[in-house]
Amino acid sequence: MGPCLKVAVIGAGAAGLIAARELQRENHRVTVFEKADQLGGTWVYNPQVETDQLGLDSNREIVHSSLYFSLRTNIPRQLMGFTDYPFGIRENGDQRNFPRHEEVLRFLNDFAREFGITELIRFGTEVVRVERVDLRNNEWVVESRTSESSREEVFEAVVVCNGHNTQPRLANLPGIEKWPGEQVHSHNYRHPKLYQNQVLVMIGNGPSAFDISREIATVAKEVHLSSRSPQHLQVSKLDNHHNIWQRSKIANVCEDGTVAFEDGFSVHADTIFHCTGYKYNFPFLKTNGIVSVIEDKRVGPLYKHVFPPKLAPSLSFIGIPQKVS
Repeated sequence: MGPCLKVAVIGAGAAGLIAARELQRENHRVTVFEKADQLGGTWVYNPQVETDQLGLDSNREIVHSSLYFSLRTNIPRQLMGFTDYPFGIRENGDQRNFPRHEEVLRFLNDFAREFGITELIRFGTEVVRVERVDLRNNEWVVESRTSESSREEVFEAVVVCNGHNTQPRLANLPGIEKWPGEQVHSHNYRHPKLYQNQVLVMIGNGPSAFDISREIATVAKEVHLSSRSPQHLQVSKLDNHHNIWQRSKIANVCEDGTVAFEDGFSVHADTIFHCTGYKYNFPFLKTNGIVSVIEDKRVGPLYKHVFPPKLAPSLSFIGIPQKVS
């Protein structure tokens, strides 16, 4: 058994909880920092949205969660459990294989209680700086603050688990600076009711784009789902939906409210939805460029998507890959 280390885990979402569990199993002294007042990370539903619907204002009040009210998992619960703690069916819970988000949050809370992780979490505590004490050792100073105070502590290792579904990434649309309609990132979508009788253009071809398109179509006039598909893709209505059309990539948007697609089709739209994913963001982490976010969508260099070679094993990242097989 190796030495017992003092370890800081940043974030109490799924990644942070499982990291804390494994570190605890190896008898390390673990402190989990969580900005919110409860665990769960992105699985904590918040009906509030940001005042800046595109997330461009760096001084905005950030809402961490991107959940919309109706969201269900897009992978079966059998694949979402942990090695020694399966995501089983619970009495009085959502017993479907693809449950609602509340069931996932309940599972994470049960897991944390089962293994004593909850007691390790400092709720309402934001990490504002993580930096090496000096260049000659592997110790890290972690500066954190609550609503009442701030403090600095030294840890022998830091595990970054702050998630990556909070900082919106936007599509680059020629002419958007003069387009008069509304723009929203999927991060700030909660209910379809705001889009009654509207014509909407949804950008993206991931789970959020398809989920939100189908839900909004129940109240909207038209929904046009735009993606970077090959130009030879035959434009068609989405199966079983009379008012959702699949479109090619947007060519440009115009001052009169028109959205033009590369296939030559155009539509006068009320709202453009950016279902275009998120940027990796570690505003608290100071590594003098040893670890950086590349083009907003890749963190590196990381061995196995976890350890920066020059700082391993005292610094690690959990939950970086967005797609695994």
